[in-house]
Amino acid sequence: MTAPISRYPVPSLDDLPEDLRTRILAVQEKSGFIPNVFAALAHRPDEFRAFFAYHDALMEKDSGLTKAEREMIVVATSNANQCQYCVVAHGAILRIRAKDHRIADQVAVNYRKADLTPRQKAMLDFALKVASEAHVIADADFAALRDHGFTDEDIWDIGAVAAFFALSNRMANLISLRPNDEFYQLGRTLKQ
Repeated sequence: MTAPISRYPVPSLDDLPEDLRTRILAVQEKSGFIPNVFAALAHRPDEFRAFFAYHDALMEKDSGLTKAEREMIVVATSNANQCQYCVVAHGAILRIRAKDHRIADQVAVNYRKADLTPRQKAMLDFALKVASEAHVIADADFAALRDHGFTDEDIWDIGAVAAFFALSNRMANLISLRPNDEFYQLGRTLKQ
């Protein structure tokens, strides 16, 4: 017996508005499966559109952060927020984007001991602060990141990714979003 992917009803593709169906089928074509987050959030089409528009604005744009670094932020903060779905799903994406089959597990368990640069560890220190205690962020936190070569726009990106995924983590936990089995193997072998 397979556990449900969400506490809420998951609409069939045939019942979705055309734009959602098109987006989901494009993701399926690229990845070979439909990530459960797409299926579950389709329960509320307007929120689906807003969620993925902001996701794409943060995660797909040109930035001073690499796509792998953005995924590191997601994995580290999602672990702190105890979001199984995001740690597993974005861990897979991190392995692929970093071309490193070990990195996601290291970042999820303890990024401070992971094979990361001091710059990346500083980035994650700040991201965790945004995710768990944003009210104490001070100018000194910005100065520490600038010392590692981050611009103010990069710092905004670090904070925005951490904040967006704090929302995502809480929604995933609220609806009991289950990771797809496919995520567990993605990026585990070097040839992928």
